[in-house]
Amino acid sequence: MLGAVFERFVDHSPISVMVRGTLERVLGADPLDLWYERTAQKQYTRALLFSTVYDLMSQVVFRIQPSVHAAYRAQAAQVGTSVVSVYNKLQELETRTSAELVRYSARKLEPLIEHVGGERASWLPGYHVKIVDGNAIEASEHRLKELRGVEAGALPGKSLVVYEPASGLVSDVFPCEDGHAQERSLFTAVLRTVQAGDLWIADRNFCTREFLCDIDARGASFVIRQHRGLPFEIVSPLRPLGRVETGQIAEQRVRVVDAQDGVHVFRRLRMK
Repeated sequence: MLGAVFERFVDHSPISVMVRGTLERVLGADPLDLWYERTAQKQYTRALLFSTVYDLMSQVVFRIQPSVHAAYRAQAAQVGTSVVSVYNKLQELETRTSAELVRYSARKLEPLIEHVGGERASWLPGYHVKIVDGNAIEASEHRLKELRGVEAGALPGKSLVVYEPASGLVSDVFPCEDGHAQERSLFTAVLRTVQAGDLWIADRNFCTREFLCDIDARGASFVIRQHRGLPFEIVSPLRPLGRVETGQIAEQRVRVVDAQDGVHVFRRLRMK
């Protein structure tokens, strides 16, 4: 149907053809613009399509172009609007739109990965493993030269990002425009996504009473490094479990009481 030239690509570089076809199906111009019309709450489309802005940003992210302005200049005729319009569109993009784009792409790509048998072996069979961690956007030096050394300058935003090792996808993100906000202020949004059968892995900053107890109450599990400030009571003494490659393991049971006086008993492991 597509001719002999296309067949040559299929024969000699099938993976390249599959990857491009998959990405165009999920992140092509038409699917992206339709998705944007359904998702955006405040913004709307006039002359500048969301897919065009996405394409310009992609060139910067993948370091094809050094900046949005350079990407615009390289294809100004195709963009069809002024560079001011491009920056205005980027400036007004809602954080919800950015988060939903991550979720949308993950929902679309996961079944395709499963269909071609691309999922990795589960780290722990029977559990849906998710890794959550904070991510701060790198600071930009594209400010007025006189302000670059001012400590009171605005900080870039931050987010919590969820990665699923089985699919190799970032499946969720919780962005925050306030660069001074603590990661813990975003925990409530993360907890709304916890489902029974999940296994959440995180560093000690996520070891709060609310986070651990809410995960437990939702029928999920966690492997989170203990924070010194976590209040708990020891239920049983440490019991040796033997050695692993990196040291000796011991375990005990501890009790954590949540804000509603509910009791949660957890397994506490110590590696020495």
